[in-house]
Amino acid sequence: MEKEVIFEKVRKMLIDQLGVREKQIVSGAKFVDDLGADSLDVVEMVMSLEEQFGLEISDEEAEKLVTVGKAVDYVYDRLQRSSQPAVQAAV
Repeated sequence: MEKEVIFEKVRKMLIDQLGVREKQIVSGAKFVDDLGADSLDVVEMVMSLEEQFGLEISDEEAEKLVTVGKAVDYVYDRLQRSSQPAVQAAV
């Protein structure tokens, strides 16, 4: 999945969950400081990311997702890793 597609899905999710305008959602926008999310909003956002993209995000990783861009990059990287075939070690 391309980053642009992930960004658009995240943008739609944030518009629905936070009630922000589309133009506010840019890569560098901070969820709390720029988009007005509180701690419950952030938890709901992480749960939505997990559901929408089929991921499991640890609490430690979730704490690092402070901007739209970091969330998109995280999802992209995780999806890339999960789509690569596993390399089996020679025995």
